[in-house]
Amino acid sequence: MSFTKTDDAGNGPGFFAAEAAGLRWLGEAGLPVVAVHEVGSGHISLERLAPAAPSAPAARRFGAALARCHAAGAPAFGAPPAGHDGGLYIGTQPMPAGPGSEPGSWGSFYAAQRVLPFLPRARGLGMLAPAAARTVEAACAEIAAGTFDDGAPPARIHGDLWAGNVMWTPCGAVAIDPAAHGGHAETDLAMLALFGCPMLSEILRGYETIAPLREGWRDRIPLHQLHPLAVHAAGQGSHYGDALERAARQVLALCR
Repeated sequence: MSFTKTDDAGNGPGFFAAEAAGLRWLGEAGLPVVAVHEVGSGHISLERLAPAAPSAPAARRFGAALARCHAAGAPAFGAPPAGHDGGLYIGTQPMPAGPGSEPGSWGSFYAAQRVLPFLPRARGLGMLAPAAARTVEAACAEIAAGTFDDGAPPARIHGDLWAGNVMWTPCGAVAIDPAAHGGHAETDLAMLALFGCPMLSEILRGYETIAPLREGWRDRIPLHQLHPLAVHAAGQGSHYGDALERAARQVLALCR
């Protein structure tokens, strides 16, 4: 059976093409993803997933698969899924896509393409106060300067891996609705933590059987949550602007 989504927001012909390309790219790297049955300029038809209760074994399998997917890599930070030359989206909001040719610096990419682009809209909608925006910009200046660069190559990430985009089925956990691109592996993990993904500790346990996490990764969760919080502040409410400012202050505290 299929489930069909239509472009009610009027995002254009490349909107669902980006979703389909992201699902294909992640699936090729071993991440369990929803199957695409058909994609057109204004719709996408996907496998209809049967729900099931989360379980520790399924969570550990998903975590291990996520680590393998990350390890499959990407040509550059910000690189779109292979074969996709259109725009990228997170939710319904456009998201910059990098050139996809050189690995470059994660910090400069992350600040310029994943946090700062969403601030003007958040400010324009009254979701982020001017003083709060300056705090976020100060954190981004530290990030862009390479303070948190660790030399890790671009990972193949889901890009919007919050709890609602992990579907629990009788066959295990399945990822949906990606904003796939070349990024930092810790960004996916921070997104899983943002809204409390079920069985997160078991997902992490499975992840570390494949790729042990770098020391201090928990301290860096606010750093990697700047992106989703900025996206939410640009359309989902002023409380996300407050959360974005708090995360930025935590990032600045890590620089001291």
